Amino acid sequence: MALVLMHAARSTCSQKVRMALYEKDLEWTSQEIDLRKNEHLTPEYLALNPNGVVPTLVHDGYAIIESSVIGEYLDDVFAQKPLRPAEPRALAHMRAWRQYIDEVPTPAIRIPSFQAFIRRTFKDGESFEREAAIRPLRKHFYMKMKSGSFSEQDLAEATEKLQQTIDRMEKALADGRHWLCGEMFTHADICVMPNIVRLDDLKMSDMWAQRPFVTKWYERLQARPAFAKAYADPARQIFTYGGPQRG
Repeated sequence: MALVLMHAARSTCSQKVRMALYEKDLEWTSQEIDLRKNEHLTPEYLALNPNGVVPTLVHDGYAIIESSVIGEYLDDVFAQKPLRPAEPRALAHMRAWRQYIDEVPTPAIRIPSFQAFIRRTFKDGESFEREAAIRPLRKHFYMKMKSGSFSEQDLAEATEKLQQTIDRMEKALADGRHWLCGEMFTHADICVMPNIVRLDDLKMSDMWAQRPFVTKWYERLQARPAFAKAYADPARQIFTYGGPQRG
């Protein structure tokens, strides 16, 4: 069965799906989407993913969108090396984590990310408005930066949500478990992974400097073979390539 992942190297949601593919040892074909050229907003791409974001997984010609949905789809279709528990209560616990991550830290991480390297790509407000207007899901998010920066309130709220996430992780890991849902590495760990990595790349790792269990979790995560593949150069460092990402 043919798997094609349409993705971008530095897209946090793309990183989630690549991690799941590598963890499950699945064969797949990479089709990189150049966000700087707005390839995710072409008619051809929007026909597959009307949200105009990456990634999109195409399986035997059928498009699956939304990174968390894609992750569970891979477990639905490919039984080897599952990334979710089979027992219903444990599965519900994992999905509660995944839902929280998708609703709280995942939107929050966009604030410091975009603040750091998106706005500076536009020379004036008019070009910024044009770029914002063509985005199906991100228009209003982009417009919050029209003045050149997010508000102090936006930045403070994002930081608070990210710190809350780290604190919840610390509490969950404090009983000696290796991963968020116990001894099994699951989609919960994969979903929160890009947020922690992005904070690290933004030089904000002090947020867990006094959280020893999160620190150890992150060390274990980076030691997994799939991590090195999912974050292979230049897929991680957002400041060390020819221009900011515009996802």
